[in-house]
Amino acid sequence: MRQRNHALEISYERPDPILVARRYQEPYSALVCALFAYGRADLIVRFLDHLDFSLLDAEEAVIRRAFEGQYYRFQNRTDIIEFFITLRRLKLEGDIEALFTEAYRPNRSVIEGVNAVIAKMQALNGYESRGYRFLIGREVTKYKGGAPMKRWLMFLRWMVRSDAIDFGLWQGVGTSDLLMPLDTHTFNVSHRLGLLKRKNYDLQAVAELTETLKRFDPDDPVKYDFALYRLGQEKQYRPSGN
Repeated sequence: MRQRNHALEISYERPDPILVARRYQEPYSALVCALFAYGRADLIVRFLDHLDFSLLDAEEAVIRRAFEGQYYRFQNRTDIIEFFITLRRLKLEGDIEALFTEAYRPNRSVIEGVNAVIAKMQALNGYESRGYRFLIGREVTKYKGGAPMKRWLMFLRWMVRSDAIDFGLWQGVGTSDLLMPLDTHTFNVSHRLGLLKRKNYDLQAVAELTETLKRFDPDDPVKYDFALYRLGQEKQYRPSGN
């Protein structure tokens, strides 16, 4: 774990979307980087490098004229435009940290906090498409069978934790309450290491893995995320079975 927790782990030779997010050190740009973080890491970083993050503060008419020729996998140009418009409206409406923390605090539930942000985004912009909905996700109401929320939970890791990798900006959320940002790499590696038994890739698996990692560090279980992810990405541990 310690050998992964240093700045040299994040570079164009070892790409990760936090490479772009760290340049801006603010939550709205970080959320863009996190929610587009699916697929190959090098292609994610290449796409993010070509985004104009200053548009998050531009007038909507300017945003609608932007992103000519830009798309990313499931998101076309219109999806990207509407996403930036939603985030601009969210910035004007108030502070995303306050919105998240108000919903998180009663039960110390990061899922309730994420649900509140998603609900607000839906209320601020009624645009719908398959690509846009995939990007921002839906509110989660159950753990068994519920979406793992990997990209949102990774965003929270960036925002709350502070070390050589993460650049914690939020003070009102406890690291002990964070949940593992489970992707296929960490899912497979965690099975191989005996950290996870659940076979379904869902939010219940996220909770189970987080609880297992709390045995090693109850105050900061998510600190193991980046190391586990890298092990899987580098195929140092291959999944057994299928």
